[in-house]
Amino acid sequence: MPDSTPSAPAGPLGDVFNPAGIQQILPEQVGLFRQVGRELRGWEARRWVVAVATAIGTILFVGIPTVLIPNPWFGREIPPTDWAWPSLIANAVLAGLVAATYVRRKDAAALEAKGGKLSVIGGFATFFAVGCPVCNKLVLLALGYSGAIQFFEPVQPYLAVGATLLLAWAFVVRVRKEYSCN
Repeated sequence: MPDSTPSAPAGPLGDVFNPAGIQQILPEQVGLFRQVGRELRGWEARRWVVAVATAIGTILFVGIPTVLIPNPWFGREIPPTDWAWPSLIANAVLAGLVAATYVRRKDAAALEAKGGKLSVIGGFATFFAVGCPVCNKLVLLALGYSGAIQFFEPVQPYLAVGATLLLAWAFVVRVRKEYSCN
């Protein structure tokens, strides 16, 4: 009797629906995720404390002046976008993970600092991505009020994606460096 279970369509897109197909399509990426996962599972508690503290600090450091967190010190003329909070949280988590890679492991020698510049650029890009386009003095000086609305506001989602990619890249660079030293 023929098998009546549905199968994924043949071809490269059909292979995406089973784990073996994913490994055939993206072998390096799957290996990278496994490597990062192994490294994270081996982290000591103090690294996780630094990661969480840095993530919370990043949310406060970016959220207060951009008025994602309402406060009496700063104002915002244009309400936050729908993607501002998810972007800030994702980037704060990544910033926390990157910061935790700088906590020296008890069983490892000191590592050369790699990925630091990427994480700093990613942090600044996050600040500009989630901020009010007309409340940012640097943007106003460079573009003026109408320029900030016309040119800077449409670019902010790309800044958010770029910041996330830079922070993720910085994290992977740090983890790979540490993993290669084991």
